[in-house]
Amino acid sequence: MDRVFSFIDLRAFAAQALPTASASASWLAGRVELPLAPGPVSLSALKLAPGSGEVPPLPGDEFVLVLTGSLTLMAGGASVTLGPDQAALVPRGLPLAWKAKAGATALVMRSAEPGAAGADKVVAIDTAAPLTPSGAPLADLLLTPTPSCRNHTDYLSGSGVFIAGTWDSTPYHRRAMRYRHFELMLLLQGSVTFVDGAGREGTFTKGDIFLVEQAAECSWESREQVAKIYAIHRPV
Repeated sequence: MDRVFSFIDLRAFAAQALPTASASASWLAGRVELPLAPGPVSLSALKLAPGSGEVPPLPGDEFVLVLTGSLTLMAGGASVTLGPDQAALVPRGLPLAWKAKAGATALVMRSAEPGAAGADKVVAIDTAAPLTPSGAPLADLLLTPTPSCRNHTDYLSGSGVFIAGTWDSTPYHRRAMRYRHFELMLLLQGSVTFVDGAGREGTFTKGDIFLVEQAAECSWESREQVAKIYAIHRPV
């Protein structure tokens, strides 16, 4: 039976994966990888031991979302300190230094598609940044009036494939569409209900973190204002 690509609850994944993982002083060794289709995108739960470390230049852009603890990332002469539910982007090709005084756990989404970095230093995802109007879902997919959507992009890779930032929207209901991309989302406000191609339904609310897989067939229904942090890998 062919696998049905869908939405994945990443807090549930981390809650299952991290208790059995050993806290590591290595940025790469402390990971438990989420099973995804082979390709340039990977997603891991990371468990860091108290302390600090250094990492050679990364082979891909890495979106880092802290789950517990405090984590400082230093790359390209810039330093970003993250607490729970805060995120940053470490561009490819940069050596990385990290510090977690009491240890930390995080989710890491890597985009290893060939191309240049979109910044020369670590970039924080700014949830207080002003949002500007952005495109809405296609009219032929909508089951409700066209929503008002806004966006702020904190990071865009040189190839335009990997993007991260914040977004919000008024309520809307969209019929199922095929996702050309992977999208990680942390809901900052509101709730969203998905139904996938197998009829599986899931509702996520403020504070939930989830991934919609590339090739998933998912609908979207939000009955209140929604805001989110996002990281998207979309092939050109």
